[in-house]
Amino acid sequence: MNTRIAKKLEYYSLNTLTWVIVAVVVFPIFWMVKVSLHTNGEILQGITSMAIPEPQWLNYKNLWETINFGQYFKNSLLICTATMLISCFLAILAGYALARYRFPGSGLFGISVIGTQMIPGIMFLLPIYLLFLNIKDTLGLPMVDTYWGMVLVYSAFYTPMSIWIIRSFFVSIPKDLEESARIDGCNRIQAFVRIILPLSLPGIIAMCVYIFLTAWDELMFAWVLTTTPEVQTIPVGIRLFVGQYTNRYDLLMSAATVVTLPVIITFFLSQKYFISGMTAGAVKG
Repeated sequence: MNTRIAKKLEYYSLNTLTWVIVAVVVFPIFWMVKVSLHTNGEILQGITSMAIPEPQWLNYKNLWETINFGQYFKNSLLICTATMLISCFLAILAGYALARYRFPGSGLFGISVIGTQMIPGIMFLLPIYLLFLNIKDTLGLPMVDTYWGMVLVYSAFYTPMSIWIIRSFFVSIPKDLEESARIDGCNRIQAFVRIILPLSLPGIIAMCVYIFLTAWDELMFAWVLTTTPEVQTIPVGIRLFVGQYTNRYDLLMSAATVVTLPVIITFFLSQKYFISGMTAGAVKG
């Protein structure tokens, strides 16, 4: 009897804790949406009530008129998509090599790949900026305030972690499947394309979601390496609502809501693949 009571207490305690954690995580998003429907005056006076006297839906319209928010949205979409494709391609090749081959330095290379993630990104900010200026002075190739400059930086930052994600997934796929395909007449590339890639689709989706969402939210390098609205991304555009436009917190929250919705939708549509891909190497490899 005591055991049943203990199990019920444990069950309800874990459920309560789970809902508390969910509430803590969801409340800032709820508050962001709520604040976006207030006037800027109400926000500056301080919002103490959960009610919204008169929802200001015009904030979402004014958002696109105050600055060229559509341009920032397009820039983020282009840069993040290009980064995702390049990093995904490189990570798949490198991850497969680390998972299936043993070559001189492979162990050191694998450790170095994940070790790069331990270095704070801000340490690279000034060297990269000076490098871009040097490239322009030496080769005449502009890198600052360009799409390809941002894509190059993001690809360099997000590829190492992507390699580790997809490598773990490749390790979890039995080698016997490839060997069977080779016996049936496939060469190594055909076995990889026809057998390994379809089986590793959850890991590839997880990797793509990770790359895209991380690049979508990045501000520091976008703020320093871009100087004009023609290249600047959404986080930079949102930052302009504070200071340059008289602290329009209502539009700031509206912009944050607009930017967050695609992220939430993307994650929920791919959460099954994302979770399975991120945990693929937890028990194997």
